[in-house]
Amino acid sequence: MSTAKRTVAVGVFEDRQQAQRAVDELRRAGFRDDQIGVAAREGEGFRGGNTITETGSKAEEGALTGALAGAGVGGLWGIGIAAGLLPAIGPVIAGGTLAAILASAATGAAVATIVGALVGMGIPEEEAHYYESEFKSGRTIVTVRADNRYDEAMAIIRRFHGYDMSSRRQTTASATGTASATGTATTGSAAARAATGAGQTVKVHEEQLNVHKQPVQTGEVRVRKEVVTEHKTLEVPVQREEVVIERRPVSGPACSGEIHAGEEIRIPVKEEQVHVEKQAVVKEEFNVGKRPVQGTEEVHGTVRKEQVKVEKEGNVNVRGTTQETRK
Repeated sequence: MSTAKRTVAVGVFEDRQQAQRAVDELRRAGFRDDQIGVAAREGEGFRGGNTITETGSKAEEGALTGALAGAGVGGLWGIGIAAGLLPAIGPVIAGGTLAAILASAATGAAVATIVGALVGMGIPEEEAHYYESEFKSGRTIVTVRADNRYDEAMAIIRRFHGYDMSSRRQTTASATGTASATGTATTGSAAARAATGAGQTVKVHEEQLNVHKQPVQTGEVRVRKEVVTEHKTLEVPVQREEVVIERRPVSGPACSGEIHAGEEIRIPVKEEQVHVEKQAVVKEEFNVGKRPVQGTEEVHGTVRKEQVKVEKEGNVNVRGTTQETRK
């Protein structure tokens, strides 16, 4: 069933308190009192202490009339509520558009049933009949004229375990398919129980711990570069020239040259000089990444489980491994 053009959301509640919580949440979500409607056949569990019973007597009718005045109106779930005794459906409380339609029905209009009221709000007749049957079974009906907020209203209704006709049919179909799939497998065991005379089954339940894991950030590692200055001393071998003068005596014949001053010899002397230049070079390389590390954590919890105890009275033989208590 398509809900693209639906404007009225309908929810059925088996639990009256859940219906009340849904109405409170709808109001917190911004839905007005005149948009929310409630229909129920019993007053038990309503705020304000108003009790509506399905007897049809004049006493109940008088009680319903009294609920319309003063604090009785505000006491019914804290919204604008109307209460009335409709001939076709008995005592009813309602609010919003649902109240207006049912009130008109009570004064003689053609729609004197929940079906007529819901059809008047735009609900298809097939669905309206379904909701009326749920209403007659003692369940609470909540309606919301949501306009373009239909999905939001239905989400709130379902959050508090309310359902409409389509969702209940899907749930029923799923349960039926599961039962059909397991029917063949259980036939043999049923026959075996019949052969041994066993007519009843006791199911034993036990709680178990379901553990879920999710990644959470516990820290952060930052890798960055900084520039530091350090003083280095290098020993560099250098070469320089020295002048070597050797003096030795000479004996020989006399020379005929003249003695005069001013004679000299020039010898250039060289040495190596050290020049320092700086150049950036790659000395190391860091690869940064992550890897998973497997660990183990202990999870503690308390669970309950059921045990079967067999009590015997008189001269009865019981076979099995369950605990036995004799009276």
